[in-house]
Amino acid sequence: MARITSQCKRLENAVVLVLFRYSHSTTPVKLGEISPASILSAPSTAMASKSPPSSAEKHRDFFNHLEAYLAKRDGVDKLLKISRYATKIILSSSALPESFPLTQRLKSFESNVGISRKAFRLGKFVQDLNALRNSHFESSQELVLAIVAYGGEGIYYFIEQFIWLVKAGLIDKRYSNRLQKISAWAEFIGYIGSISLKFRDFNQIVEDEACLKASIDIGVSKGDGNRVEEEKMKKLQAKKLMKKLSIVQDFADGFMALADIRDGNGRLSGPLFLSCAGLLSALISTHKNWISC
Repeated sequence: MARITSQCKRLENAVVLVLFRYSHSTTPVKLGEISPASILSAPSTAMASKSPPSSAEKHRDFFNHLEAYLAKRDGVDKLLKISRYATKIILSSSALPESFPLTQRLKSFESNVGISRKAFRLGKFVQDLNALRNSHFESSQELVLAIVAYGGEGIYYFIEQFIWLVKAGLIDKRYSNRLQKISAWAEFIGYIGSISLKFRDFNQIVEDEACLKASIDIGVSKGDGNRVEEEKMKKLQAKKLMKKLSIVQDFADGFMALADIRDGNGRLSGPLFLSCAGLLSALISTHKNWISC
């Protein structure tokens, strides 16, 4: 008797679960489609749907993440940039004697990596063209800054294609200096616009952060829960940090572009300083690309 009562109780709970599931389904279901098998399997189905996510879902596998990173053009390019400027730091610091055989190998490696990086920029100017086309501007000032930023960078990447063809031997070398000068000016102007835009975004983030902090303080004074606001604050602070790093990266790349314009003369144009700036830019960009994968 007790066994029959237990089975009836179980069947009753199963019917309730099935009716609840079908009543909340977005697809209409006829009563005849509810079979006994679906009723008996309802408790296990409901429990399976509530099972906690596996550790693989919580934490992305490192090698899968690495594969996605290396599949991107910028991912490989920035790894080459790290290796190139790390080599330039060694060479510019005079850590190795000039007559040392490894010094000549490092110079050849640095030069060839630089040419390889230019090959990765083929067609990259299209990204800036699309970014400018798909952007929405709130003011004419923002429009002008975006044209300067994306336009300058786009022209830089477009000219870099021809510089690579010069390095590869397809175009006569007598055009090299002129192309490099145009490329350096376009890059430098692009960074001026990019830094200006990012400072505007940074100031907006600071204002949003202040408003959200005030909202959290009001909630605390009233004794209300503010878990949602705190999560928003964490995301806003992370976004603020990434914007800071992006501005630092643009300044570092801007110094290198300015040095190219001045042919390595003047202040802040020393080989060691520029090599450190290049390595810093590469590390920041690698970090951003890794997070975005």
